[in-house]
Amino acid sequence: MELSEQSVVVIGSGFGGLSTACYLADAGADVTVVEKNEQVGGRASRLETDGFRFDMGPSWYLMPDVFEGFFGDFGRSPDDYYTTEQLDPHYRIFFKDGDEVDISPDIEETKETFETYESGAGESLEEYLEKSELNYEVGMEHFVYEDRPRFRDWADLNVLKNARGLSLIGSMQDHVEEYFEHPKLQQIMQYTLVFLGGSPNNTPALYNLMSHVDFNLGVHYPDGGVGGVVDGIASLGEELGVTYRTDQPVTAIEGRAGGFKVEARDTFLPDLVVSDADYAHTELDLLPPEKRGYSEEYWESRTYAPSAFLLYLGVEGDVEELAHHTLVLPTDWESHFEKIFEEPEWPDDPAYYLCVPSKTDDSVAPEGHSNLFALVPIAPGLDDRPVIRESYRDLVLRDIAEHTGVDLKDRIVFEEVFTIDDFAERYNSMRGTALGLAHTLDQTAVFRPPHRSKEVDGLYFTGSYTTPGIGVPMCLISGQLTAEAVAADYPNQ
Repeated sequence: MELSEQSVVVIGSGFGGLSTACYLADAGADVTVVEKNEQVGGRASRLETDGFRFDMGPSWYLMPDVFEGFFGDFGRSPDDYYTTEQLDPHYRIFFKDGDEVDISPDIEETKETFETYESGAGESLEEYLEKSELNYEVGMEHFVYEDRPRFRDWADLNVLKNARGLSLIGSMQDHVEEYFEHPKLQQIMQYTLVFLGGSPNNTPALYNLMSHVDFNLGVHYPDGGVGGVVDGIASLGEELGVTYRTDQPVTAIEGRAGGFKVEARDTFLPDLVVSDADYAHTELDLLPPEKRGYSEEYWESRTYAPSAFLLYLGVEGDVEELAHHTLVLPTDWESHFEKIFEEPEWPDDPAYYLCVPSKTDDSVAPEGHSNLFALVPIAPGLDDRPVIRESYRDLVLRDIAEHTGVDLKDRIVFEEVFTIDDFAERYNSMRGTALGLAHTLDQTAVFRPPHRSKEVDGLYFTGSYTTPGIGVPMCLISGQLTAEAVAADYPNQ
């Protein structure tokens, strides 16, 4: 890939933007990343106050092979920028009927745990993970790292040969039911769908590959949290020649003779533009109507991944009952998903996630304190007036106390709520979605918006709205695919 003489502005510094910038700079382009907020990272921002440091967005380090591949493309290793450790347990689950289970890095131990719920479930888990591993290996090589933006790209013998045997259709619910009858085991196999912004009934069965990610590749923690990974990738970009400009909210993308004019606090005049800002925001707010690839009606009709009610807490003392990653699940979670995707409203019996990085990393909280945040997936676009936030905050704290035994109410020394309107304001996200477009069957692969603008030559997109989709590893790969599209359109320039 060779792009000397080209100047590129990348709008937004989420993982997709940071990745694209690295690949383009490595190809010889003059790259400037323009970021709206005060720090790079996009949704992977950090909140630092009173000795506490919170990852505001992603907090799971999954698919280490993708990070190794990314840094390897530049002759580096993740270890050159940060270290990781595998968590044990990977995560803890509190079911709201009083049941508790730890998922261990030891597969044999996990199989024994499954057997306690259902006879033969250990063997079923082994079979399920074999299928998951196949889907992962074939899917990553032939469908994730290869961009196929047109239907005809899928209609060749090589694609059909590699797709044979994969779980491409049907829902995750149908697929999991083939292996496990016990509803709790089904939930354990499906919780990762939250990372994809879907539910068991609207996410394609192909995403059983996430169980290989979870059980076989393991759950890790990077020192400094996910923010430490952001720092590492940004440092790599600097070594490759990338320039970062923060506090530069872009207000317009305009054409000019031979290139673009990008209006922010300053004006930038690049040859090419890559947007890692939300796709809908870029089209509806930064481009004139005649330059949009999709109509406002298109964006209104999409299925968006959940938003989130986030409660960042600095608390006195330890929280021994919780693991680094903890899930609290109703025994029947269908009602919660219905209140996200079917009849949107604030869930009164929520499924949620608790993260306590201070269990692993002493640097994220003052001595004698714990760093904790709660994340409740909720429907995007809900009313989140202050009175609603306050009421829901109280509900979540009561629920944590009741179902984990951790009463935080009188131990809180710092707290901050971040939810729907905050996502919309800070990240320009459509309806305040926390993730982007959900991975429904009609919003996967070729059905996601393309990396190339449909209407504007020289304008490209990267990040979670494009292929391969939602999640930090997927956004890293999206950056590579976007850079490859640029190089294909502007060879040897």
